[in-house]
Amino acid sequence: MRKRHPKASDLTEPSSSSKETDASSDKDALDKEVQADVKRSGKVWLSVLILITYSSWVVYNYQLGNLPKPLTAKQAGKRGFSEIEAIKHVKALTQFGPHPVSSDALVHALEYVLAEVEKVKETAHWEVDVNVDFFESKFGVNRLVGGLFKGKSLVYSDISHIVLRILPKYESDAGDNAILVSSHIDTVFTTGGAGDCSSCVAVMLELARSASQSAHGFKNSIIFLFNTGEEEGLNGAHSFITQHPWSSTVRLAIDLEAMGTGGKSSIFQAGPSPWAIENFALAAKYPSGQIIGQDLFTSGIIKSATDFQVYKEVAGLSGLDFAFADNTAVYHTKNDKIELIKPGSLQHLGENMLAFLLRVASSSDLPKDKTLQGEERSNPDSAVYFDVLGKYMIVYRQSLATMLYVSVIMQSILIWVLSVFMGGYPAVVSLILSCLSIILSWIFSVAFSVAVAFILPWISSSPVPFASNPWMVVGLFVSPAILGSISGQHVAFIFLRKKSSNRNSNKMQVSPRLRDNLARLEAERWLFKSGFIQWLVLLALGTYYKLGSTYLALVWLVPPAFAYGLLEATLSPIRLPKPLKLATLLISLAVPILVSSGSFIQLTGTMIGMLIRFDSNPGVTPEWLGSALIAVVIATFISLSMVYLLAYIHLSGAKKSIVTALCIITALSLALVSSGVLPAFTEDTARAVNVVHVVDTSGQDQVAFISLFSNTPGNLNMEAEQIKEGFRCGRENKIDFVSFEAKYNCVTKKDAEVGWDKHDIPVLRVINDKEREGGRVIAVSMDTGGSSRWTLRIDMDEIEDFTMQVGEEEEEELMIERGEKSSNEEGWHQIQFAGGKKAPTSFVLKLYKEEEVSDDKKKQRPLLKLRTDLNRRTPQVQRVLERLPPFCTMFGKSTSPFTLAFLASLPYTK
Repeated sequence: MRKRHPKASDLTEPSSSSKETDASSDKDALDKEVQADVKRSGKVWLSVLILITYSSWVVYNYQLGNLPKPLTAKQAGKRGFSEIEAIKHVKALTQFGPHPVSSDALVHALEYVLAEVEKVKETAHWEVDVNVDFFESKFGVNRLVGGLFKGKSLVYSDISHIVLRILPKYESDAGDNAILVSSHIDTVFTTGGAGDCSSCVAVMLELARSASQSAHGFKNSIIFLFNTGEEEGLNGAHSFITQHPWSSTVRLAIDLEAMGTGGKSSIFQAGPSPWAIENFALAAKYPSGQIIGQDLFTSGIIKSATDFQVYKEVAGLSGLDFAFADNTAVYHTKNDKIELIKPGSLQHLGENMLAFLLRVASSSDLPKDKTLQGEERSNPDSAVYFDVLGKYMIVYRQSLATMLYVSVIMQSILIWVLSVFMGGYPAVVSLILSCLSIILSWIFSVAFSVAVAFILPWISSSPVPFASNPWMVVGLFVSPAILGSISGQHVAFIFLRKKSSNRNSNKMQVSPRLRDNLARLEAERWLFKSGFIQWLVLLALGTYYKLGSTYLALVWLVPPAFAYGLLEATLSPIRLPKPLKLATLLISLAVPILVSSGSFIQLTGTMIGMLIRFDSNPGVTPEWLGSALIAVVIATFISLSMVYLLAYIHLSGAKKSIVTALCIITALSLALVSSGVLPAFTEDTARAVNVVHVVDTSGQDQVAFISLFSNTPGNLNMEAEQIKEGFRCGRENKIDFVSFEAKYNCVTKKDAEVGWDKHDIPVLRVINDKEREGGRVIAVSMDTGGSSRWTLRIDMDEIEDFTMQVGEEEEEELMIERGEKSSNEEGWHQIQFAGGKKAPTSFVLKLYKEEEVSDDKKKQRPLLKLRTDLNRRTPQVQRVLERLPPFCTMFGKSTSPFTLAFLASLPYTK
């Protein structure tokens, strides 16, 4: 016979004198029963915690570390994809060493790719046409409206690309409808670029070989673009889209990129049209992609850009953007090498891309009109997508997602309103206190973890001592974040317990101990239900702002609510509360862990790797800021994902043990950092430190010195001392590199003029200055010396408009017209130029001023600032680089100078 759980009415019925003994006995029995129910085994709770942690790690490894077996050419066959063959291309390209634009090494890399493309043409199926074009771009100006290069004029000249088109011979319309697959051959000046992006080029070569054997069945063509100039501002993609005749036939764009070395190549941008991602989900053998990456990338948090931006923004195309993201700490450094590419990485991307290309190239519903795609870009019915364990990809339209989210939000609000109405005023108070638990949990969690970030610069030689040992963040930030979350919940638990105890004392004549136990049980339930509120609020906000990653809020809201309603059923106020079932917790977290734990761990690891290049303006940000951002990210994930789990700890015997263990783990981690046993950086995970020989010709006397600055948080005192070249470090050594301002530098004393010739020195001079109606026209001759890579800033607070021409004659080809005003917060318009060996070095600027400026303002800053870069190591730079500690690496990107930089400026004229 099933034992009936006591009701509140049973405890308040009037008893006669003959029943007083029985009532007292019943209360004692009830007291013991509830007392027994309240005690939850600490060992059980710890076991559940270990199970959930282990499950999250298993999901991460299976989802992102489970790579396919590399295939040989024989195993893949003529129409398959072989990683073994692709790796041969990576080896060949990396043997050329760094090959940036205008280098001899890039010429050799282009020759190699061209030779391999010709082999594809020679071995293609007899019913397949293969067209090869070695394309040399003309002058171009790339102006993007968003992202990393917003507000800049990216000018290029004499950059070369290899374009390969594969199409069936007997399909008349195939040449007019093409799928573009693109990546870049060029690298930054610091690395051979095994990951970024020789691995992508190698995959494209192997895809082209395979597609050339299957294209006789295609209805559309495939264009493989091996471009250069990507690292200088996405110039290769822009020149192809704006200048190549085949660009008008492109209907879909696929970009292959790398932010690290290998691992799974995942989709991190898709759209605007959902057609491509929907077909990829149907075709891919190992689908991988999370829209949370797209949301972060488009928000600007990740300071980077890819050719896909040009294809969307300039050409109005839809498509997919793939990237390798393992080991992001080696990105653009000497450690981007082939040894770090995990076996199976290229096989993963190659098999996915091959299956996708075969599907879309054979499709009869490939988008035909780019104008329609432009309309979709303006009013996108974009896709929400994510993969589950790398086996399945879920894709659904944003409009359907919004309808689903709104439906869940309205139903959830209705349920809460009904529950509060049934519970009356006490339920309202409990609801408010449960909301308080969320707020306190977040505040304490963030505060505890950020406090550790503040401490690190004081006890360690580096403010990011975990860079080479990412697992250390478990003790440094995860433990404090959990401890803070528990503390915040505990404060709310006390309030909830007190309020419930007062309410029960008015309704039930029970012992104080029983009343307290009942209050604790009710408080536990409200802490669990606070998770519903948290995710409901996030679901509403994400729906309002149309964030694709809002699906995570749905995943974390619906399964727990379903499990609670199925297994607990304690909505009736006359029922006494019982402890939450462990089955409720396990069912609640099963789906959320399966869907999101891999993404949370990967995102944290990626951000830790990005700390190597965190400080885009060295010395501007506080040293603790990088660690603080990691701490906030971790605290956010802890607060979001552990809200249900931690509700169980307050009635557990493991609470004190857990708190003590977390404190010990944090203390030991800090002690480990302070001892310096584990180095912050190693030769494989090196700190980004740039060495530049600066020649400043702005003043009357030419000044030369060596500058040592870092993109990685922390000062350079230890490195400068080890180099022993007489560096003096500090913020007083601010250097304006025009597009890259180093606020904290180590500089040497004025050095001798060794390592360059007079013709390398840039010259700015006024060749004509005349009045015009409403202002003046100043004609400036600019000679960039021996450099075909330079950056110019124009003071747009004083210049109404400007034009730039090649050479010194006005009839030469016009490159730029109508410069933007105040394109950044300082009022400068920036022109960034990169070109090949035949690029011009002489230019004429016409600056249009509306009115004169005061004499005081003329002294504040120049009219023009110019920086020219040469990829040349002077003897002084070579000596410093030889003495640079092995845990340091040069870091290259489009907004940082080469190893020799000339600075020049033009003051205001009368």
